[in-house]
Amino acid sequence: MEPSLLRDLLTAVAGLVTGALSAAFGIGGTVISTPALRALGVSAITAIGTTLPSVIPSAIAGTLRYAKQGLVDWRAVRIVIPAGVVTSVLGSAASHRIPGDGHLLMLATAALLAVTAVRTARAYDHADAASSAPQSSSILLVAIGAVAGGLSGLLGVGGGIVMVPGFTDLARLRLKPAIATSLVCVGCFAIPGTITHALLGGVDWRYAGLLTLGVVPGARLGAALSLRASDRPLRRLVGGFLGVVAVVYFVGELVALTAQD
Repeated sequence: MEPSLLRDLLTAVAGLVTGALSAAFGIGGTVISTPALRALGVSAITAIGTTLPSVIPSAIAGTLRYAKQGLVDWRAVRIVIPAGVVTSVLGSAASHRIPGDGHLLMLATAALLAVTAVRTARAYDHADAASSAPQSSSILLVAIGAVAGGLSGLLGVGGGIVMVPGFTDLARLRLKPAIATSLVCVGCFAIPGTITHALLGGVDWRYAGLLTLGVVPGARLGAALSLRASDRPLRRLVGGFLGVVAVVYFVGELVALTAQD
């Protein structure tokens, strides 16, 4: 799409949806902003790096709402972040060395988006109904952080799509604390990832700024929605929407990759 006011507006709207989904459901809202940037004409490799700067203010805005409710597991944060920061840098550097001009990475993002769609549509009854769980193994939390950070840097997806299910299914955190804790970690992972991608010339700051204009109010709205209720039909609706996006996104990137040959 050619530079225009409409393109800028659509970018800000993508940021709004990104912030809301990330804060409300912990599904990694950048799986929306990354394909949105591709649809607006940003190259695959630049789209990966450009989504990361907007993750930081989105995570801060959402975290402030959750922290007031005492939902952040700060012990998990202290363990997860160091491992995730290291692998975020490694993933960011690796993203510029994988062949395919970023298209292969976009196909991987589409696959993760499909997984996220399925998980979002599921009812998290076991997590919501769980009683206070014992403290999780530090090794387990380090592993979750390492995988999430690596994917954050490699694919520009934030890492929440790994941490939320990891926290609920493996670490046995309740859903809302898992979302809140994930947001803190995601924001921290995005900082070294952004720096690395920027040094490698992989960030379009105009798009990043426009995304940020949308993600901040979107994150506050999403966190407020999550704190009010966990609506199963809404989760299924969002999951279905993400599933459709994953299919369209996968086909589009596959066509673009094939056209290069």
